[in-house]
Amino acid sequence: MSWFATLRQHYLSRPLMRFVEQRLPPISRTEQDALDSGNVWWDAELFSGNPDWCRLRDLSISKLSAEEQAFLDGPVEELCRNLDDWQITHELLDLPPDTWAFLKQQRFFGMIIPKQYGGLGFSALAHSQVVMKIASRSVTAAVTVMVPNSLGPGELLIKYGTQAQKDHYLPRLADGRDIPCFGLTGPEAGSDAGSIPDNGIVCRQDFNGQPAVLGIRLNWEKRYITLGPVATLLGLAFRLYDPEHLLGDKEDIGITLALIPTDHPGVEIGNRHFALDIPFQNGPNKGKDVFIPMDWLIGGQEQVGNGWRMLVEALGEGRGISLPALSTGAAKMVSRYVGAYARVRQQFGLPIGHFEGVEEPLAHILGNTYLMDAGRILTATAIDQGQRPAVITALLKYQLTEAMRKLVNDAMDIAGGAGICMGPSNYLARAYQSIPIGITVEGANILTRSLIVFGQGAIRNHPWLLQEIQATQSGDVAAFERAAAGHLGHIVRNLGRSVWYGLTNAIFTVSGTPMTRHYYRHLTRLSSQFALLSDFALLSLGGDLKRRERLSGRMADILANLYLCSAVLKHFEEQGQPETDLPLLEYACRLTIHRTQQAMLAAFHNLPLPWLAKLLRTLMFPYGKPFSPPDDALIHRVARLALEPSATRDRLTQGIYLTNDPNDRMGRIEDALHKVLAATDVEKQFRKLLKDGKLAAYTTEAALAEAKAKGLLDAFSVEKLLAARRATANAVRVDDFPAEYFRPHRQEEPPHHDQRERNTERTSA
Repeated sequence: MSWFATLRQHYLSRPLMRFVEQRLPPISRTEQDALDSGNVWWDAELFSGNPDWCRLRDLSISKLSAEEQAFLDGPVEELCRNLDDWQITHELLDLPPDTWAFLKQQRFFGMIIPKQYGGLGFSALAHSQVVMKIASRSVTAAVTVMVPNSLGPGELLIKYGTQAQKDHYLPRLADGRDIPCFGLTGPEAGSDAGSIPDNGIVCRQDFNGQPAVLGIRLNWEKRYITLGPVATLLGLAFRLYDPEHLLGDKEDIGITLALIPTDHPGVEIGNRHFALDIPFQNGPNKGKDVFIPMDWLIGGQEQVGNGWRMLVEALGEGRGISLPALSTGAAKMVSRYVGAYARVRQQFGLPIGHFEGVEEPLAHILGNTYLMDAGRILTATAIDQGQRPAVITALLKYQLTEAMRKLVNDAMDIAGGAGICMGPSNYLARAYQSIPIGITVEGANILTRSLIVFGQGAIRNHPWLLQEIQATQSGDVAAFERAAAGHLGHIVRNLGRSVWYGLTNAIFTVSGTPMTRHYYRHLTRLSSQFALLSDFALLSLGGDLKRRERLSGRMADILANLYLCSAVLKHFEEQGQPETDLPLLEYACRLTIHRTQQAMLAAFHNLPLPWLAKLLRTLMFPYGKPFSPPDDALIHRVARLALEPSATRDRLTQGIYLTNDPNDRMGRIEDALHKVLAATDVEKQFRKLLKDGKLAAYTTEAALAEAKAKGLLDAFSVEKLLAARRATANAVRVDDFPAEYFRPHRQEEPPHHDQRERNTERTSA
């Protein structure tokens, strides 16, 4: 090392490294495990400030195999056709026995299990398509199918299980002989799963006739465990301790995972939770002094203490598939059938879908459905290609479940009384009730947005930040100098890009096609500004950024909307850029770009050093706010896409269960749409006859009979209009029940668990 380098390190680099060490957040073991699980993908391009659009545009989107498509067209179609959601949610409070048998027989629970173990070995896209289609029919059935294929014993065994565990359990999980659940959440550990109090003590104990078997004595209490009440195999997360040092010198080994048959002595499967009238099997379980041998640990003794990393990695992929698919299925169902309802339902002599007040939520439904589907497909493709994009799957889960919340609320506003009256004919109410479930599970949205997406995303994706943190923690001055120099160059380049793009609106960048190019330009500009803003936030706040959750949440919104807009552009181009789909593309892009801009401006207003923040904001947005949300003309164009059959409508709702059966709760609306549109010209003639005073009858039926008798309308036209009127009446009807219907339900309702305890206490007293 030269004398100059020695002086530089002593007087400049070391003091700077100590200063940075104080500013940058330390990385705990659980955070390091989270960072080590998964990888970076397109999110890193967005963080770079200079995304390589060719990389995205050249990406080959996943396609269903012939076998996967046959499964969707066969068993999944049959399942959806036979699902009676009113029977499931109101009468049985469970799936019917024949449905459970069908799910097992057709290996719905083994979609992710490789074929060599008797599973279906489906791709992530196929997994997503199956869940989406079922979700468009029944949330209860969709949750039942998706849980064994998401976070649970199956996925953990595939990735980490010993060969003996795979050979024994995977075939049984694939054909439904074993029903799995996974116990992670407990009364004292919800979103903070890393601090679970459930524990295991390494010890020796007689087991199955063998003396002094090395194993673990477990104590736990879990709740909110989906499939728990019917599970035969319990996956369990607990903290492992070794006070006698039977495994080594370490006493607190860390979070560990085990597989336990639910009929094992000491395991207590509790009652059922009742989640908002959506009766998927869910409930608590616990165990006291339950002994298991070491080979019941997932992965065996070699995986002790690695449970948190295993869970985070499994959860990362699972939440990128299952809940986004469920949310998109609900969105597509709403788009198709609420749109049809808005056309056949008339008020003041017009379809309600023609009113501007209804057009706004209708356009919001369609535009966001397009956006959700694009994000779902792109993320499934990434997983299929071996990516493990932990940040992207987290943001996709929270964005799509939140979008479902808003979509279904919009749908309820449009449907009105037809949406709130429960009964066999209602196709919206259960979706409405289920909204908080997706928002709550697999990482609560509030914490996912405010803590995980940007908090982990910045460290994972920033080209230099993690290297700086690691260099400061290890005291490697040379490595710190390299990382700091790279970081400085990164800031300078993004500052230059941000100023230039702000002045020119990135008009000189070339990406995309004539129909998409200007949106690529907007994203390029916003990406460079996001990268610069991220550095400003990180350098000005340092470790305090962890505690500035509202600011972190706004940064997460920026990243999420940049990703979703990227997905929309890819989706449009992959579908052949149909011109009739342009309103959907424009709505989704303008919506996400405007949201990105607003989140950026809100972040600027809440950063330290207001003078510097104001200067940067002026440099980035020299002409004020350049991006506006969808305008009224675009809202009108999008809303009209929902009101009649078209190739665009079919593409938007592709993959859900479709029917025009007039006896089906959804099919009756589709049936009415086609009959109403077929009778449009006759309807106009009939209204003109009434307006001109050529018909004297007071009722519709009598007036049509009169028009037929007078030769003003032919018999075929009269029958066509009558069929449309009957179909419309069928589409807008709601269910009602006699008073006696409700009394047995009140009388037979079992007492609440806590109430039973109080009754027992009073009796004992």
